[in-house]
Amino acid sequence: MNSEQTRHPSRQDHAILRTALFKLTATRKIIVTIVIAVVALAWYDLLNRLLAFGDGIDYAGLHVMGAEATALMQRYNPFFWWALVALSTVIIAYFLALFARASMRTARGRPIDEATFAQLSNGLSAPALEVLLWAWQERDEPLRVADLQRARDGLRADRAGKLQRAARQRAALEQARHND
Repeated sequence: MNSEQTRHPSRQDHAILRTALFKLTATRKIIVTIVIAVVALAWYDLLNRLLAFGDGIDYAGLHVMGAEATALMQRYNPFFWWALVALSTVIIAYFLALFARASMRTARGRPIDEATFAQLSNGLSAPALEVLLWAWQERDEPLRVADLQRARDGLRADRAGKLQRAARQRAALEQARHND
């Protein structure tokens, strides 16, 4: 075994990819966090107003329906308003999750700038570069944040070792085919 076949990505490779991804996605993450915080604060204010409104409703004017029905409506009034708050909260959370996913999808599609590309190509080791090449599936398009995320996940899952084993196996099979 030569030393090239047993080389593994270093911690520095992980750090370089992590730093590059942080720089490329930080703005989107901050925007998403701010939007969620603003919506949460606004919703908290609105839900308090909604509950206060619900507490202030007097059903005594509905005496036509009967005393029993009016008492029943008065008794279950808080539950109705809390259910309305819970349903609205779920709907708002759903739309916020959609917004966050769409924002991160947009960030993943962002191309890598030249400075980041130079940092990656000069700073990553050979096994890490092989993983980055493996992650870069659309070679007719520039590298994108999604490619870096896939490379990061590949480094974590020992993709470099798998690529090295696959290269050794391919070489052995081709050698066996030529010997026949």
